[in-house]
Parts: sequence; C-alpha cells; structure tokens
Amino acid sequence: MTSLQGSPQAGRSPPRFNRNVLDLDCTSTVQAIEEFIRRTVGRQLHRRGAVVAVSGGVDSAVCVTLAVRALGPQRVLALLLPDRDSPPAGTARAQALCEALGVPHQLEDITPALEALGCYGRRDEAIRHLFPDYGAECRQKIAVADDLLGSNRMSYFNLIVQWSDGRQEKRRMPLETYLQVVAATNMKQRTRKLLECYHAERLNYAVVGTPNRLEYELGFFVRGGDGLADFKPIAHLYKSQIYALAEHLGVPAEIRQQPPSTDTYSLPQTQEEFYFALPYEQTDLLLWALRHGVSAGEAGTAAGLTAEQVDRVYHDMEAKRRAAALLHQAAVVMVNAT
Repeated sequence: MTSLQGSPQAGRSPPRFNRNVLDLDCTSTVQAIEEFIRRTVGRQLHRRGAVVAVSGGVDSAVCVTLAVRALGPQRVLALLLPDRDSPPAGTARAQALCEALGVPHQLEDITPALEALGCYGRRDEAIRHLFPDYGAECRQKIAVADDLLGSNRMSYFNLIVQWSDGRQEKRRMPLETYLQVVAATNMKQRTRKLLECYHAERLNYAVVGTPNRLEYELGFFVRGGDGLADFKPIAHLYKSQIYALAEHLGVPAEIRQQPPSTDTYSLPQTQEEFYFALPYEQTDLLLWALRHGVSAGEAGTAAGLTAEQVDRVYHDMEAKRRAAALLHQAAVVMVNAT
C-alpha cells in the first residue's frame, strides 16, 4: 500500500540504506488507504460507516481525516473519550479537528466508569507501596530506566511522583508494583474500546484502530483495548510517515507538533520515555533496517549510532516483536482429538 522511494525494483540491486527509505508518496498512499477503507467497511464488513476515537494526537487525527475522505463525514462518528488524567488541551485539539472536518462527534468522560471499576484506587494502592504519602493531589507517571544505547544496560521502570508543592521524586518500581499500576491504568484503553464498540453496534459501524507500525509491530498497545478494532488503516506506516501524511492531509499544525504521548498518566509522558526509549525517527529507521536485513554497521551509519548500539536496539526490538506476537495471538482453543 505504501510507496517508499528507494525501495528495490525488479532486476535492480537494492540501494544503499539511508534515511530516504522512509520517504512516502503521500498522494498514492492516501488514495490506496481511502479505497481500502471503502472496500473494507462496505464490501468486507458490510457496515454503514466507521467509529474513530480521536485523542488530539496525530495518529487518530490522520485516521479520522482519512475515514471522512473515504466515507463522507455523515458516515463517520468521532468519539472524544478523556478521563480526569487526560490533558484538556488534547481534548480541545480533537474537538477543533472534528469541527473543521464537519464530522459528528461525541464527548464522553470515562472518569465515572473508571472510578466505579476501581482504576484509580487500584493504581494508587500500588503507588503507595513505594510512596506511602501519595494522595489525590499528587501526579505520577512511569518511565523506562534502561539505557538502551549504553554498554551496561539494565531494564527496569521508575515511578515518578510529583507532590503538591511541585517537587518530583523518582523510585525504581518492583515488578509487582509495576504490574499492578499498568493493569489498573489499562482499564482506560479497555473502557474507551467498550464505548467505541457500543456506538459501532448501535449504528452498524466498524471500529477503526489507530496504531502505526511502531505500536502495532513492537507491541505498544493494550490487548482488548486500543489493540482491538475491525480494521487498522495505518498499521503498515511508520510514525514519521504518519507525520508526513498529516501534513499532506492538512491536519492542523498544533496536532502535528505534539510529541507522541500515552494519554494514560497524570504527568505529561512521551511514548519514548515510557516504552520505545529512542526518538521515533531513530526507531522508525532501525525497525525498517531490521525488517530488511540491514547490518548493524550500515544502519548505525545512517542513524548516527555505533554498530554496537544498533545491535542492542535490534535485540530489544526482537524481544518486543515476540511480545507483540503474543498480544496479537487469538485465544488458544483446545482441540478435541476424538
């Protein structure tokens, strides 16, 4: 579906690896995705339209814009699904985009549902194992602490708490604390998906998944949450390609200029500090290189890294891809041999 400049052509040797491998023919890519959406929604899924959760970030902005172009605004429903930890600016960006596109949109604050499920209480209970004085006036986030490019790599996560006076404190998370915090906060993605499915079934619409290739292939999604969808129109595209498409489609600059975030914790948190450990530009390039068998030395030259550093990134990506394969896997069914 994508058109990557510098891709090998029949009868020709592949070009030397460089940053241009991610260059995108945006016009043909948009046309192909629009046709994919129309064919998938109408002929394959037999649905009347599409539901898209719009967060104010670039991925969902591109998806809702493509859905509107493919189906028309009256066959798309945009959902704005913040909770009390969501930055108000993100919701404002999402609403402004929907209004500019002329797409019907509905805002549903999921805070009451999360409170009833115990999301915040279970999360805070785990946090107080490390910070006994943690209270409602405090803010928090998780940050990956491994030095992916360093020689003495140790993988673990830090919990960062901001007290009411603005001071921040960081402590290493024991595994049990990390697992409980993540399990509790994953309720956010699953609650949002519940509402997407409700509106999709109510309207006989299809649910649009918004992950890009980094998230889809490296496992940055919640099983049964944002990983659940009827179709995923941009999962084949790298993050830098999503930004190129956003500019081509006229997505507002205030959305395109936002760093990729998680929209999960109450402190601002980028995807880089929570999961990928590298800027998306480098992650894009090195994932492409890994998938196409580019040596660590050659990839390092293009990415501005040493061969040893790229080799560590390759190993990290392979581990994430194995974990992602388990997240994508359907339920295991026992086969009756009789």
